[in-house]
Amino acid sequence: MTVDLSPVQEYYKDKTIFITGASGFMGKVLLEKLLYSCHSLKEVIIICRPKRGKAPETRLEEMFKLPIFQRIKDERPEMLKKVTIYQGDVTFDQLGLSGESLKHVTESTNIVFHMAATLKLEGNLRDAIDMNLLGTRRALNVAKEMKQLEAFVHLSTAFCNCDQEVMYEKVYEFPHKPEDLMRLAEWMDVKTLDAITPDLLKPHPNTYTYSKRLAELLVRDHYESMPVIIARPSIVSPAAYEPLPGWVDNLNGPTGLMIGCGKGVIRSVLVNQKNKAEVIPVDYAINGLIVIPYEFNKQAKRPANVPVYNITNADHRKMTMGTVVEMSKRINKQIPFNAGLWYPDPCVTTNHYYHNFNVALFHWLPAYFLDFLMLILGQKRFMLRVQEKISTGLGVLQFFTLNAWCFRSDNYASLWSKLNEEDKAIFNMNMNTKDTEEEYMIECAKGARKFILKEKEEDIPRARVHMNIQWVVDIVCKTLIVGLFFYYLLKWTGVLALF
Repeated sequence: MTVDLSPVQEYYKDKTIFITGASGFMGKVLLEKLLYSCHSLKEVIIICRPKRGKAPETRLEEMFKLPIFQRIKDERPEMLKKVTIYQGDVTFDQLGLSGESLKHVTESTNIVFHMAATLKLEGNLRDAIDMNLLGTRRALNVAKEMKQLEAFVHLSTAFCNCDQEVMYEKVYEFPHKPEDLMRLAEWMDVKTLDAITPDLLKPHPNTYTYSKRLAELLVRDHYESMPVIIARPSIVSPAAYEPLPGWVDNLNGPTGLMIGCGKGVIRSVLVNQKNKAEVIPVDYAINGLIVIPYEFNKQAKRPANVPVYNITNADHRKMTMGTVVEMSKRINKQIPFNAGLWYPDPCVTTNHYYHNFNVALFHWLPAYFLDFLMLILGQKRFMLRVQEKISTGLGVLQFFTLNAWCFRSDNYASLWSKLNEEDKAIFNMNMNTKDTEEEYMIECAKGARKFILKEKEEDIPRARVHMNIQWVVDIVCKTLIVGLFFYYLLKWTGVLALF
């Protein structure tokens, strides 16, 4: 039976796609979307390393059990057979491929999505260079041997040029050369490299954006001989529509903040509420990634410079951080999480001193107290360890939450405008949808409950009761603390003696 294909689907017909990082958040959604919507493709090859004693094949089987692959199982189960998995790793030469597996990849692949990276903002420079920079070079080296390569899409980040007031869709020069840093990481010991890292990173706040910026230069330098393309998503948030509304599988970025604040674990955050929130739903980002190779190869003339796409939300859809905070608090009361540590009412400020005071009083002090109780009861202590992770995470996030960002995303916006109506229905990137931001955030809250915390919807009424009790306890405690403070203040100043 002949199936009518849209232009984008027709482009992917009989194509073989090679993906690094397919086991990550965006990688899973990309794999699912390709299998579901580009169902005439020939094959999807992914590489995966063993993890916790599980072979790559076992990890793939477990991945297919995730809820996001259910619609494929229901409607197109035969597509799962088109996935080929090889044991591989971007930290190894030839990506860990050899023999028949390497031969198959280089002889068959038409499109590469290079998504593998370390996302640890607080990670050391050696690891960031090995994964994000050397890993990109290794992927490029394998891609050079691909006889039918049509597009090599490198996934970067919109924040890799953080020293620019306005970030356009182009590669920015940088004093450091990728080759120099790769050689430096090879011969310098970790202790010395860590010592000079703060000076190397300037003006970058962390090793992630720094290594990603250098990787862009590396990719740009291959444009003359290879069909390379750079895609820069901003902060990727849960799915808006597909494969499931609210789908998320990690605590990175806004989801971690939402859960941490909603559980009452995070009591203070440094956020400039006047700045715009820079997030893009994962399905919007993935649809853009899929359309990019099609758009690149349908052009009659190759662009003079390497194509760059800032995959960011449209300006008219961006909310201020203050609006996001207030909306989050309102939604959290409607859809609370089960049994939090404290009433979810975090302090949002730009004052570092006030923030540090709150952290000491409401983060570290309860952590020490709870661990002390655990010690007395003979239980395993964990709160201090959790608090250390929270403090590290908040520390690296504050660069993004306190600074204003300005992106120009004309290339990304043009992807949507150039699609016909059929492809627009399949690869949704519509920034003028009737659905509101609040409706999206409600789905994000439901997704966090369901997919991360594994909490059931029928538990919400009980969670509301628990939250109301926490509110009363919170008010009583605050009243007592403020009352005792003024009592001792008046006593110390001698005012009480006048009465």
